Amino acid sequence: MSCFKHKLTLIATLLLGLFMLASAGPLQAQYFGRNKVQYKKFDFKIMKTKHFDLYYYQEDEEVVKQAAMMAERWYSRFSRIFNHELKGRQPLIIYSSSPEFQQTTVIPEAMGEGTGGVTESFKRRIVLPYGVSLAETDHVIGHELVHAFQYDIAGQGHSDQARYTGAELRVPLFLIEGLAEYLSIGPLDPETSMWMRDTWKRKDLPQIKKLENYYKYFPYRYGHAVWAYIGGRWGDEMIGKIFKMLARSGDYEAVLQGVLGVPLKKMSEDWHKSMEEAYKSLVPLTETPDKYGRLLLKGAEENPYNVSPVLSPDGQNMIFFSSRALFSIDLYLADPATGKIKRKLTSTSIDPHFESIQFIRSAGAWAPDSERIVLGTVSKGRPQLTIMNALSGRIEKEIPFPELGEILNPSWSPNGKEIAFAALVGGVTDIFIYNLEDNTLKQMTRDSFGDLHPVWAPDGQRIAFVTERFSANLQWLDSGNYELALLDVTSGEISRLLGFPSGKNINPQWSEDGQSIFFLSDYTGKPDLYRLDLKNGQIYQITNIFTGISGITHLSPAISYSAGSRKLALSVYEGGNYSIYMIEAADKLSGQATLAQLGERPLALLPPRTQPEGALLGLLRNPLYGLPKETDFPITSYRPKLSLDFVTQPTVAIGVDRYGTYAGGGIAAFWSDMLGYHNVVTMAQTNYELIDSYLLVGYMNSRNRINWGAVVQRVPYIYGSYNAYFDNMGGLPVYIQEEYLNRQIAYQLGGFAYYPLNTFRRIEFSAGFNLIDFNSKLYRYIYDAAYFQLIDYYQLDLPAPPSIKYGYASAALVYDSSIFGACSPILGQAYLLEVQPNFGNLNFISVMADYRRYFIPKRPFTLALRLLHYGRYGGGSEDPRLWPLFLGYETLVRGYDYNSFMYSEFDENNPNAFDFNRLLGTRMLVANFELRFPVFRVLGLGKGYYGVWPLEFLAFYDIGTAWYSDEKPTWFGGSKKPVSSAGMGLRTNLFGVLVLGFDYVYPFDRPVKGWHWQFTITPGF
Repeated sequence: MSCFKHKLTLIATLLLGLFMLASAGPLQAQYFGRNKVQYKKFDFKIMKTKHFDLYYYQEDEEVVKQAAMMAERWYSRFSRIFNHELKGRQPLIIYSSSPEFQQTTVIPEAMGEGTGGVTESFKRRIVLPYGVSLAETDHVIGHELVHAFQYDIAGQGHSDQARYTGAELRVPLFLIEGLAEYLSIGPLDPETSMWMRDTWKRKDLPQIKKLENYYKYFPYRYGHAVWAYIGGRWGDEMIGKIFKMLARSGDYEAVLQGVLGVPLKKMSEDWHKSMEEAYKSLVPLTETPDKYGRLLLKGAEENPYNVSPVLSPDGQNMIFFSSRALFSIDLYLADPATGKIKRKLTSTSIDPHFESIQFIRSAGAWAPDSERIVLGTVSKGRPQLTIMNALSGRIEKEIPFPELGEILNPSWSPNGKEIAFAALVGGVTDIFIYNLEDNTLKQMTRDSFGDLHPVWAPDGQRIAFVTERFSANLQWLDSGNYELALLDVTSGEISRLLGFPSGKNINPQWSEDGQSIFFLSDYTGKPDLYRLDLKNGQIYQITNIFTGISGITHLSPAISYSAGSRKLALSVYEGGNYSIYMIEAADKLSGQATLAQLGERPLALLPPRTQPEGALLGLLRNPLYGLPKETDFPITSYRPKLSLDFVTQPTVAIGVDRYGTYAGGGIAAFWSDMLGYHNVVTMAQTNYELIDSYLLVGYMNSRNRINWGAVVQRVPYIYGSYNAYFDNMGGLPVYIQEEYLNRQIAYQLGGFAYYPLNTFRRIEFSAGFNLIDFNSKLYRYIYDAAYFQLIDYYQLDLPAPPSIKYGYASAALVYDSSIFGACSPILGQAYLLEVQPNFGNLNFISVMADYRRYFIPKRPFTLALRLLHYGRYGGGSEDPRLWPLFLGYETLVRGYDYNSFMYSEFDENNPNAFDFNRLLGTRMLVANFELRFPVFRVLGLGKGYYGVWPLEFLAFYDIGTAWYSDEKPTWFGGSKKPVSSAGMGLRTNLFGVLVLGFDYVYPFDRPVKGWHWQFTITPGF
């Protein structure tokens, strides 16, 4: 995955820490957000190859060396395809497992469970975890290295020139990610072929132009198919030329037509015809899934994922992963007879207990009692076995394994005393058995081969599993095929099971008598269900489905057999979604001894090719091409060193007004070390005059779980007032205009730290010293009262208040489980509790309490509630040098913005005059209520949560009160009245950059004003 949002996230991460240093105020409560927790501290070393600096911390350097050799091999392949050599050395940062990768400090964003790797544009760093097998690790390294070449060709990363924030790759995502898939997989891929067959059959093949909509068309699969078409029709030799021109111009339509000589529309038509030729003849040779069993749970647009079904031993219940909660994939309990949902067992989107339930590469398992289940999960950064009563939803036991990296596909032994599972340790996946009685862990395999999908035989003496060991060549780093094997639990002996000689053979499931094993294979080019008879060694084909049996990825478990009910559940990809079917008939499960004949064309081969051929495939099939012969790579310790990440585009402005000629502008620069432990930001901006310059130097340390930093900054605040009147000067009537320009210039030196307790909750601390200087000037203009000609002009320095010098220290508890949509939060809750003592020339305490809650009474409607209190308490809290708190900001009580008032509203002779002091105080209490929903989704226009565009309607009610220490609100028995408003509005997200809002508001306490429009540029609370 290329990392295009990295720059914005880094800026936000740094500035979040810096904002913590500012004096507490109502707007500070906007800074919620979830946490990225560094549970572990990694001791990185650097292995240096010809082209790579490989950063690692694993003890087994042989595994690291394998990754380094794979990287060099990929480099040789891609430098030939692109006809390009990377500038400088290529950083490759590798983690032992996905949970540890998700703690990376290199990329500020939270790494989701589905992120297999990232390549960022600042330093062209590749960051990834080891895969579950040699093949998976090799593929991810190759995929991410393509992005490194893409950035380098585009002139980003590892450049001696300053990198500016606006200079991103201007190429659609389907061409970026699709090329990475094509070059790292090739034209033969059962998964992409399955997607394309399905799209063709439902007549939803898009024009290539429409693939720009990556929300609708998954860029990895569709982009892979487009590049395979280009390579198959015009030759892989064209790829380098095409991408170099794409990187320069960004106009992919013009580039493709210029290089290939075919307009994009015609190319789309030809691409569609190649699909027709490839897949039309397959329809009468295959079946739909309902030919074999009944539909149990259907995937749909709002719930595309129903995967990894696991039947209980008695066949009365089934657990499975589903996206029906919309905002996350969770575990559910269902009735396999009806498909009715009995219970939701996890809520990962708003519950911090589990950081992962391993829904992509794993499934749960039932205990022999058909009541308890076991899952491989991640909690507090550690893999664990979680035992849960599926009928009640109660967690009975959690068994952490800090020595392991990741736990996948647990299987409960028939006697209920042991659990077998696959675990990733130090970059290698092996089989383990945990004894529940004596709490011991036994490693059953120990090698560099990927060992997956263990499942106990009914006799409890054998375990069937998937392995690379029989066909992989470690010397050549050729991963081979996934095959089935048997492990003797007592002796540890491993024997090879009969399977297909090519493709994958995965997800074994035992029959009730232990004489057969059901499994999935894509030997024909598409994943189907087969049965291996262990007595006669015969393989029987059970399904021949047009699309295929699959989970989220090609290695995800997708079938489950119940010995008690003698039924088999399976997840099928169809209609762009994943559905669960149930095969119940014994004759169907027996299968056919004669395998289906599907024609001479390899089904996994992407059109237009009819035979596996081409320059790329030749490189991919030669494991020795580019493989280093010398493998004695030098190793050094990691020593952090700052280097420039990027510089914002400099801005310069020149203006002339009555005060003179002025110049202004600004620039910011960001530095970090290779692993992101140390981050520095410098900013400078001038506005109006030199005295109005803003300067900042900030530092953040992310090395440990406690993130901390410091800042030195100079911040000017400018405000003014205006006065005009008639007078007499020396007998001459004059008209006098007076403009007052007031400045507060804050100098700050401070430090901050925050400690994440989990992904939702953290503790924040900050302390520092503030110096605030004051400066006031009067600009006076004297005009002839008759002709309004300027007679005289002068400026005066006015007396200013004495400087304020004070220190501060604050502590805050922040919680945020909310799920943020495109325009505002949708579900969950957030709160902030903060206390900040201030001491020095002024002594007072700032207190903030902010609570927010979001409900979905009916999808897609959200009810949002916020209660906010902010106040300054103590002797110095009402010093006139401190600005009073103001209720009328659009983020607090709408309809009372300062600029919306007219002088007539303050006229004492007006019976409807408004008392502006009702909006001012040193303490405030605010309540906000909103009903939100996505407009186009409700109108049925477009797919996804927001439809064709993220436009949100809202109806709101705001109420708040502000008061000083000598006052009391009416809510507390005093006389200070609250102000309130109601209205409706729209919010929209502009390309992920900002949220624009238009509110039509009625302020109940401003009868002169009435209904009016208000514009905002902030997300909803």
